[in-house]
Amino acid sequence: MSVTESVPENELGWLGIIRIGLVQLALGSIVVLTTSTLNRVMVVELALPAMLPGALVGLHYAIQILRPRWGYGSDVGGRRTPWIIGGMFVLAVGGVLAAASTGVMDHNLLWGVALAVIAFTLIGCGVGAAGTSLLVFLAVRVRARRRAAAATIVWLMMIAGIAVTAGVAGHLLDPFTFERLVLVTGAVSAFAFFMTIAATWRLEGRHAAVREPKPEQTTDQPGFMQAVRDIWSEPKSKHFAIFVFASMLAYSAQDLILEPFAGAIFGMTPGESTKLSGVHHGGVFVGMILVAVLGTGFGKGRFGSMRAWTVGGCIASAAAHTSLALAGSIGPSFPLVPAVFLLGVANGTFAVAAIGSMMGLVRSGKENREGTRMGVWGASQALAFGIGGFIGTMVLDAVRYTSGSPEAAFATVFALEAALFIVSAKLALGVSKAERDGALGISGHPDPGLSKV
Repeated sequence: MSVTESVPENELGWLGIIRIGLVQLALGSIVVLTTSTLNRVMVVELALPAMLPGALVGLHYAIQILRPRWGYGSDVGGRRTPWIIGGMFVLAVGGVLAAASTGVMDHNLLWGVALAVIAFTLIGCGVGAAGTSLLVFLAVRVRARRRAAAATIVWLMMIAGIAVTAGVAGHLLDPFTFERLVLVTGAVSAFAFFMTIAATWRLEGRHAAVREPKPEQTTDQPGFMQAVRDIWSEPKSKHFAIFVFASMLAYSAQDLILEPFAGAIFGMTPGESTKLSGVHHGGVFVGMILVAVLGTGFGKGRFGSMRAWTVGGCIASAAAHTSLALAGSIGPSFPLVPAVFLLGVANGTFAVAAIGSMMGLVRSGKENREGTRMGVWGASQALAFGIGGFIGTMVLDAVRYTSGSPEAAFATVFALEAALFIVSAKLALGVSKAERDGALGISGHPDPGLSKV
């Protein structure tokens, strides 16, 4: 289908999917400056403990535990675009304040840290509000067979935004001054905000997505806590939330481990280990595209459902981590670069398939709960990302301290990640069982559009 092919009213075509991708691109362009560039400025230029930016990034994840509340707000209003635009505005303001806080730290550390806390709180609110409603909007407006392709397009555009912003901003920041940092961050934030407005202009229309009411259901909105309890009483929604937490915990735990592993065990230089990280991300790209082409889109679902790709990606990720756990005992002859590339492919496969499944499952259950349901899953993901890296490094230090063996320490972390991915695969199958049993916590009428998800 070409991007200009007509589609039914309220359904996103390829052009609409690309427009949503532009919003995700804008979101990523602000986040990369706040989580990477400012991290380096605090540690290098200001010579502050790495714990400070780590705690601030952790705060931005912790705030996102409120994703269900923001999703509920979009459910009540029936429109997602105001939450996307509003969230991007809050994120843009937070990004500028975060940059300004580093300059304040240079003169008064206490006031600078206080401003940074406010800024990263706003960043967490903005990412959570915009990101949750964006995913829901994509999920309810994209037909089932396009969901993996849509998820891949949107996520690749976000990654592209991160890469381009990092390159351009890095060029503009030299020679470095705090004033230049605020100016560049402000320009990126303003561009991202106005891009969001342009990308979403008249995309949603005046009404929410067309629905066909399910038997024995009401569209009345309960209070927020009751809405969350309703969703948690749906076995499929609860199973999926636990799956998201377990899989993302395993996924995020490797972020702070892979490069130190390459240096400590295989003697790679910082430049070589950075290239290895690039190999991993290249594999993630390949895995995402693989699912988009074969799982849906051009493959039209003939090569497996999103559920099958999710389970397969988890199992493949477990196998890849197991190989890395054995790498230290094998020694220099171990094919590290191919193994890391295959790990990336497995990670990308599972991640985009899980997002595709999430987009399909978000309408499974009581009507008018899509935003709250997506928020619950988003909160699970944010919580996992917030503690995954910390737990991975904590286990690494503990085993290395008690055993005195770096090989044993890294092997333990990789083995635990492998075990978590196996558990995640089982949990993904558990979601399937809940659907087959019809145990939805409601009238037992599954959404017919989910039969191939």
